[in-house]
Amino acid sequence: MANITEKTSSNIFYKARCAASKHNEQLSSREAAGAIMAIERGRMYRIEKGNTYPYPEEVHLMADLYNAPELENHYCTEMCALGRDMPKVDLADLDRISLKALATFRKLGETKELLLDITEDGVIDESEKPQLDQILTTLDELEQVAHSLKIWVKKNL
Repeated sequence: MANITEKTSSNIFYKARCAASKHNEQLSSREAAGAIMAIERGRMYRIEKGNTYPYPEEVHLMADLYNAPELENHYCTEMCALGRDMPKVDLADLDRISLKALATFRKLGETKELLLDITEDGVIDESEKPQLDQILTTLDELEQVAHSLKIWVKKNL
């Protein structure tokens, strides 16, 4: 592997292909992986080196072939201007994700009460805006945990 630089070796698409090559020897070379997906070898090189972004269709192909659904989340949160507000997933073990989920679920009771207090009069005044921000933070945490769990399930089942 003559063209492996530090930039390439830290590239998520390169790392996903290398991890997949442990289970499918054909994926040990860019050329073979590109041929399976009908992606030109030079383009695969530029994607794995980080010189060009893959097309969404290519990300789907790589995610499926490499069994790496985290590639889709990475693309959406890091490369796509429309998806930058999506929650970034943490590739963690199920026990870590479960603990994070339980910690977030614990906050939901308090969040529900805050939401009821804020909305009971039908008006959100200035003094309630910090509480509304707290509600949004908890909802963001819940969304992130849900996405992490979905990716773990897709990757492991």
